[in-house]
Amino acid sequence: MARIVLGLATSHSPMLTTPWEQWDGRVAADRQNADLRFRGGTYNFDQLIELRRDENLGREVTPELWGARHLACQTAIAALARKFEETAPDAVVIIGNDQHELFTEENFPAFSVYWGETIENRPRTAEQTANLPPGVAIAERGHAPPEDAVYPGHPAFGRHIIESLMEAEFDVGQSVKIPKGSGYVNGVSHAFGFIYRRIMNDRVIPNVPINLNTFYPPNQPTAERFYKFGKALKLAIDSWDGDKTVAVIASGGLSHFVIDETVDRPVLDALKTNNPAGLTTIPEDHYQSGTSEIKNWIPLSAVMTDAGLDMTLLDYVPCYRSEAGTGNAMGFAYWE
Repeated sequence: MARIVLGLATSHSPMLTTPWEQWDGRVAADRQNADLRFRGGTYNFDQLIELRRDENLGREVTPELWGARHLACQTAIAALARKFEETAPDAVVIIGNDQHELFTEENFPAFSVYWGETIENRPRTAEQTANLPPGVAIAERGHAPPEDAVYPGHPAFGRHIIESLMEAEFDVGQSVKIPKGSGYVNGVSHAFGFIYRRIMNDRVIPNVPINLNTFYPPNQPTAERFYKFGKALKLAIDSWDGDKTVAVIASGGLSHFVIDETVDRPVLDALKTNNPAGLTTIPEDHYQSGTSEIKNWIPLSAVMTDAGLDMTLLDYVPCYRSEAGTGNAMGFAYWE
């Protein structure tokens, strides 16, 4: 019987690998974005400035704060990496989401488990890099190595998880080869690449990536469904026939591309107190766009609660990059 010994959760934003002096590199794109989601509404940049005028978010956008917040994030990531190295699990389950990287409108599963022998992670070509939106290429090394890398999957464990989830009435997608997808990345999604590069420091151990569709209608599972998925995943890990230690990692979040601390802070409180209702009663229209990645933390919470492991919140760092509140709120936590 496998034993869960560690849980980790981390944001994976490009801002985490971008020098703070260049955090404004995405603001031009923010200004042109007419699809900024915030508390169930959709706004453009100027509308958000007006809507949030009383918050005086301009005071959050200073070199001093950017530098301090960037340092806080790097400190938390380093602490998670040390915790992972010290624990040294035999196998890892990584919960993340795909943003039209591996999956497209041709086929976008709600849940998908990868159980191949190997996991490819390759840098973008010069042509791909040249076609990236502003402020994205600079963060490439945060999730993709400078040279081709091939990591170990865990076919036996992955197949067991798939079969166990099917028995629990979760009809999951499955693959033993990484889909070609949109051609936006060469290999695994950035949600997983960030874990390999920044948490495992390229010393990747056998792992099972699980893709959740948090972003894209119409088949986004609800927060409650994701919590139930986590409980089923816990049973799957427990029933794996092997005297192995397992870590479970959630990658993504917290609120973005518009920061909303009124969502993040109750979520973190609910995670800390093992309160599923605090996660599942937040309106679904608040769990949209980048903020939907909080849903990667929800099944992890269910696993950790049932495993009897306690959460330590290392840090919560709202990294505003504009007076409209655009940016990424970063969260870093572990369970042991």
